[in-house]
Amino acid sequence: MMPELAIQSKPQSICLVRVSAIGDTCHALTVVRRLQDNWPDTRITWIIGKTEASLMAGIQDVELILFDKSRGRRAYDDVQSQFEGRRFDVALCMHASMRINLLSRSIPAEIRLGFDRARARDFQWLFTNRRIPAAAGEHALEAMMGFATAIGAESRELRWDLPLPSAAREFAAQYVDPGRRLVVISPCSSQRSRNFRNWSIASYAATISHLQRAHDCTVVLTGGSTKLEQEYGQVLAATADPGVVNLVGKTSLTEVAATIEAADLLICPDSGPAHMATALGTAVIGLYATSNPARTGPYLSRHLTVDRYPDAVLQYLHKGVDEIRWGRRVRHPDAMDLITIDDVTGKIDDFMAGA
Repeated sequence: MMPELAIQSKPQSICLVRVSAIGDTCHALTVVRRLQDNWPDTRITWIIGKTEASLMAGIQDVELILFDKSRGRRAYDDVQSQFEGRRFDVALCMHASMRINLLSRSIPAEIRLGFDRARARDFQWLFTNRRIPAAAGEHALEAMMGFATAIGAESRELRWDLPLPSAAREFAAQYVDPGRRLVVISPCSSQRSRNFRNWSIASYAATISHLQRAHDCTVVLTGGSTKLEQEYGQVLAATADPGVVNLVGKTSLTEVAATIEAADLLICPDSGPAHMATALGTAVIGLYATSNPARTGPYLSRHLTVDRYPDAVLQYLHKGVDEIRWGRRVRHPDAMDLITIDDVTGKIDDFMAGA
């Protein structure tokens, strides 16, 4: 049986491991803030991915150690070289995958805290020596917060305080018109071209038309440089009414974040921008059918989420949500078509009326 945590007082040094992706590192930021709010003098080191570090680079009093997976086996050496002569009181291993489990094993810490056995993917329990308490039905943010709770960090009001460079905010300011609401649409989840999380171009085009004609909004499209995202941006900009700004593939991550921060509303599928918006205080209409928004939805905008996940589970898995594993995805190319244009425009109208 695994021994109890041996932390009797505040830790002097903590190594936190959450390498990717953007949304998950935004969740991890709330853990960092809780640790800081409980123990302002504790030294915090965060092992993080190269892309994600570009967004988190401005965080004060946190040392970022980059794990650049593009370097293959050398990425492990890069991290380990920065551990020489060091020792942490505790490592919070909040990333369970075989690649990162191997990395976690090398952290010089007396306590390496991982997920409970049910959530310790890819045998993480073999690479850690303590576990957080088991829990079911948690949002991904709450699951990460369990690490802070497990080492004695008392509950605090959630905060992110994601710092952005002034140049990025100046970039975003050019799209702000004080007389019009600014809506950012990040139409694609860019992790994989066949992750089935993306709503159709035609549906987005109809949504943009509604934003412009019913609410006189400025609409900005954002996204990465993948072929799929570029196609969405080009087609939507060409078919929508004049005035749509296509920034897909043309911005840095901090410029995207600043544009989302400047916006009144973000519309997107299950993807990193939903959690960036949450961290920046911008409301989100999340489009969910292939994944459960109760686990991965925008944490502070649940009332605006379009949730067709139960319909997708029933239609394509022939079960109810309570009959399947928590967080199971529906990998069917037609699942997002269960989201109707009226679903989304209705949420837009609700938001505009409330705003």
